Amino acid sequence: MPTEAPVSPWHLPPDHPAQQFLTGSTPLFALARDPRVSYCLYVPRRHSNTGEPRPLVVAVHGTHRYVGQVRDSFAAFAEEHDCVVLAPLFPAGLTGPNDLDSYKFFTEPGLRPDLLLLDMVKEAAARWHIRTDRFHLHGFSGGGQFAHRFFYLHPHRLASLSVGAPGRTTLLDARTPWWRGTADSETLFAAAPDPAAMAQVPVQLVIGADDTDIDIWEGAEQPGSRTDRLTELRDNWNRHGITSRLDIVSGAGHSASAVTPAVLTFLADHVPAPADPRHRPATGPRP
Repeated sequence: MPTEAPVSPWHLPPDHPAQQFLTGSTPLFALARDPRVSYCLYVPRRHSNTGEPRPLVVAVHGTHRYVGQVRDSFAAFAEEHDCVVLAPLFPAGLTGPNDLDSYKFFTEPGLRPDLLLLDMVKEAAARWHIRTDRFHLHGFSGGGQFAHRFFYLHPHRLASLSVGAPGRTTLLDARTPWWRGTADSETLFAAAPDPAAMAQVPVQLVIGADDTDIDIWEGAEQPGSRTDRLTELRDNWNRHGITSRLDIVSGAGHSASAVTPAVLTFLADHVPAPADPRHRPATGPRP
């Protein structure tokens, strides 16, 4: 049976009704390799297949999985910087009726969310004109857990990394097993952390100044608050030659929207400006 080719924006007339699903805020697309997971994008309205592939920003949801809100919080940035935003959805219940966390740890049998994200990037590149060798990765809360563990296994795929307020952290520690340490990562993932490669990636750690509550279930697994854990992670990485900026947002609690301006400031330093000086941003996301 022939495989249907994906339609791109430039395959259709500018006024074709399908353009509203291929630019601006897109619907969720099931991943062909594993339709249990999906992804949506924000694609600038002037997106075309001319010139260099556009930078890609990946934004990973937290445990509540407000994936559309996550995506749309980067929409104005995408228009201004002529980049594409991809937001994956790893639904609850992937590995059982009460599963909320499997996408954060990468260790459930038959589920490698890190590799599924790479498949999403590859699949999106078949439809949109995006750079796939390296992309910018941000995650907040549960997404911050995903993002920093992805960093351990795939630093060569990242142009920058932003880790927001993870509830549980994995340290570079060759004596402690995953997920608290990285002693058995070679056995689990056929990949060991490469601090030299990690040190080449610009890194932001970001958290609200008032994000100091101790979650009952996470506090039982790791002591202290999210601020304590993020500071410990920064110090651990620094000892391995991996520098990072720690942005503590005044007046913010555990809120993705409250820290997003700091994330966008960081990204603006690392996402290349549009090549065309005549480019002007549109006014925002389209429903």
